[in-house]
Amino acid sequence: MPQTSLKVLFVASEMFPLIKTGGLADVVGALPRALNAAGAKVTVFLPGFPKVLRGLETSRTLARLTDVGGRKAALIKGRTASGIDVIALDAPHLFNIDGNPYLDDSGNDRAGNDIRYAEFSRIAARLASGDIGRVKYDILHAHDWQAGLAPAYLKAAGSPVKSVLTVHNLAFQGLFPKETFNGLGLPDDFYGPDGLEYWNKVSFLKAAIAYCDHITTVSPSYALEIQSDAGGMGFGGMLRAKGAALSGILNGIDLDVWNPETDPDIPANFGAEDLAGKVKCKAALQTSLGLTVDPRAPLFCVVSRLTTQKGLDLLADMTDYIALTGGQLALLGSGDSAIEDAFLAAAKKHPTQIAVTIGYNEPLAHRLQAGSDAIFIPSRFEPCGLTQLCAMRYGCVPVVGRTGGLNDTVIDANPMALQDGVATGIQFYPIDGHNLYAAIKRAFDAYAEQETWNRIVDNCLAQDVGWDASAQKYMQLYQGLAD
Repeated sequence: MPQTSLKVLFVASEMFPLIKTGGLADVVGALPRALNAAGAKVTVFLPGFPKVLRGLETSRTLARLTDVGGRKAALIKGRTASGIDVIALDAPHLFNIDGNPYLDDSGNDRAGNDIRYAEFSRIAARLASGDIGRVKYDILHAHDWQAGLAPAYLKAAGSPVKSVLTVHNLAFQGLFPKETFNGLGLPDDFYGPDGLEYWNKVSFLKAAIAYCDHITTVSPSYALEIQSDAGGMGFGGMLRAKGAALSGILNGIDLDVWNPETDPDIPANFGAEDLAGKVKCKAALQTSLGLTVDPRAPLFCVVSRLTTQKGLDLLADMTDYIALTGGQLALLGSGDSAIEDAFLAAAKKHPTQIAVTIGYNEPLAHRLQAGSDAIFIPSRFEPCGLTQLCAMRYGCVPVVGRTGGLNDTVIDANPMALQDGVATGIQFYPIDGHNLYAAIKRAFDAYAEQETWNRIVDNCLAQDVGWDASAQKYMQLYQGLAD
C-alpha cells in the first residue's frame, strides 16, 4: 500500500530509454516507477540532450530561464512512454550533444563539462526548492558527480529541501581545475578540505559527499568497501565519517524490459516452467554468430565495458583454455583498445568457438543472455552490477568476482550451497588469473553434471531481481529525512 506522497526530484545525466551509457540510465529509468508505486511522486530532471527532448511525450514549456551559462534556456516538462514525469533543461549551448554525453570522439572528457554540469546542478537546486516551476520537493536525489553540485547549492542557499546522493561508481569523481570554483557562485568557504577541494582540484562528487544529508551506494557490500582506504579512492576517511548517513541499497532491474517470457528481442520466449525457448535461443545465437551449433558446448558470454576494472584483461588470457576445453564465448563490449585487440585475435584464432562484437547493441545484449549458459563478470570492483541480475532473469549463470554487489547478489555454488539448493552462480577471490581459471574450471565441471547445472539455472530464474524491496528502503530513507 502507498505510504506517503513525498515529492522527490531525481537529478541525473542519463535515463533509459532516452539516453544511456551504462547502468546509471537503467536505474534512473526503472527505480522511479517502483517509488511511484510505493506512494512517492517522482520527477526526473535531465539535461536537455537532443535524444532526451526527442523521446519525451506530451512535452510543454514549464519555465523560461534568462541566465543559464550566460544564455537563455527553458525547462521542458514531459513524460516517458513508461509514464515517468521528466523535466529537461533545454539549453542547446550546453547540451546539443548527440554522442556520448561526457566524452568526445577521442575518448577524452568533453570541453566545458564543468560549466555544463554545474549549471545543470544549479538549476536542479532551484527547481527542488520551488524557486522555478512552482513545485517544492521534499527530497532532491542526486546521482553521481554530474549532479554532485546540487546538494552544495541547496546548502549554500539555506534551502530546507533534504538531499540524497547515490554513488553508482566512486571511480568517477568529476575532477576539474581549481579555477573552476571561481565560476560556481558558491561561498568561498565551500572550497577547502571539508568541501569541494580535492588535491588542489575541484571534485563535484566530493561536493555532494560533503553537503548532502545522506549517501547511498548501490549495494551494501560496496557501502562497506568504499569506507576503506583501498576502496575509498581517496574518499575513504570522509565516507567513514558520515557514519549512519551512509548506507547501501541494492539495485534492481526493470522486470518488464528484462522478461524472457515477453522479450521481443529474443528469437523464442521462455520461462521457469518451460525452458524449451532457451534451447532455441542458444541455437539461434550460435548460428547468428558463426559458432558451431552444439547444444552440449557450454556457451559463455560477456556484456560489458572492456576495462581492467571489469577484469576483462584477465579473461582475455583465458580464451585458449575456454576454446580448447570445448567451450564457446560470445562477447559484446568496447573499451580499452588492448583488451579489444586481445579478444578480436582470439576470435580470429578460434572462429567457430569465439565471437566478438565491438560496440554496444541493446537487443544483442538480450539475445546473448537468453542464449548463453553462463556470463563472465570478473570485476576487480563492482558497485552493484546489473548484468548479473539480467542474466539470472534469463537463466544465464553468473561467474563473478566476489566483490561489491556481485557478492550481494550471487550465491556461490560451493558444496553447502549446492546441498541446500540455493546456489545461483560461481564466485572467485582473490580476483586474479589463477582464481579466474579455477572458476572457469568449476563452471565446466558443473555444466558437465547437467542435473547440478539445471538446479543452479532454476535458482537463478527464481530470484527476485526487481525493485520493489529496494524501493521500500528508499521510501523509509526519504521519510526519515523529510520528518
